[in-house]
Amino acid sequence: MSAETGDGPTGGAGEAGGTGDDGGSAGTGRRPSRRFPLITRDTARPEGGGRAAPGDAPAPARQWPLLCVLAGAAAGLLVTLGHFRAGPLTVGLSLLTGAVLRWTVPSVGMLAVRSRFTDVVTYGVLGTAIVLLALMAQPAPVLEIPFLEDIVHFTIR
Repeated sequence: MSAETGDGPTGGAGEAGGTGDDGGSAGTGRRPSRRFPLITRDTARPEGGGRAAPGDAPAPARQWPLLCVLAGAAAGLLVTLGHFRAGPLTVGLSLLTGAVLRWTVPSVGMLAVRSRFTDVVTYGVLGTAIVLLALMAQPAPVLEIPFLEDIVHFTIR
């Protein structure tokens, strides 16, 4: 019985029909199925998705990378109430911190959602976009992209 192929004790989709003429090894009469199993028994953890601290440590210590990113994002939202540009900058920088943590720390707990590469790219692109948008926000933008206005006018016409 194989959990990967979906073959159970009753045969399943991979049964060769009992003729034994499937081109496989003599006497087996079965070939592995390419279908997904009917019942999923387990979900694979993302690479690096283990605890960030030993199992006997308290829960916040085991998830410190995620808590750092969440604390930075929450601080950015609070800062936004007083200083519009500084708040989104803080949120973007906390996402960029999450990308760096995901890239450098071997075990980041629940900060690991997908593969390491996908997480780093996702956190990095979103953090960079938020930082750039915060720097370009009106009035009096800190960062001006000269050709951006031409692109907007070209697409709206």
